Amino acid sequence: MSKKILFAGAILAALAPVGAFAQDPAAGGAAAGAATGAVGGAIVGGPIGAAVGGVTGAIVGGLAGDAQPRFRQYVVQQEVPSYRYTQEVRVGATLPASGVEFYEVPAEYGVTQYRYTVVNDTPVLVDPGTRRIVQVIR
Repeated sequence: MSKKILFAGAILAALAPVGAFAQDPAAGGAAAGAATGAVGGAIVGGPIGAAVGGVTGAIVGGLAGDAQPRFRQYVVQQEVPSYRYTQEVRVGATLPASGVEFYEVPAEYGVTQYRYTVVNDTPVLVDPGTRRIVQVIR
């Protein structure tokens, strides 16, 4: 992971003169600056996106599209008690080992490897092995 960040940093450093050139009106005006900036952004965006995506991809998973509102409705119908959590309810947060009840996700939602619970009145999907929140259902 640190090699990816170092690589992305090296690309940023190498592109610094390109960014300065892109902002110089004497070097071709706004259109040339915009084109140069777009190319520079594409070159840098790929490695940085890969580095960030690599980190978050390990955590994030869960319900996509219309499955989220359907699942939220399912959870509301189950009348699961809400756990009061003093931390921010966010992806990656680890819930305590005791005091939180986890429930199986029905197979129709396709994420049976996770469990769900309700934290501060918000349904969340949790990795049962680590107790980490993998998705906040809004």
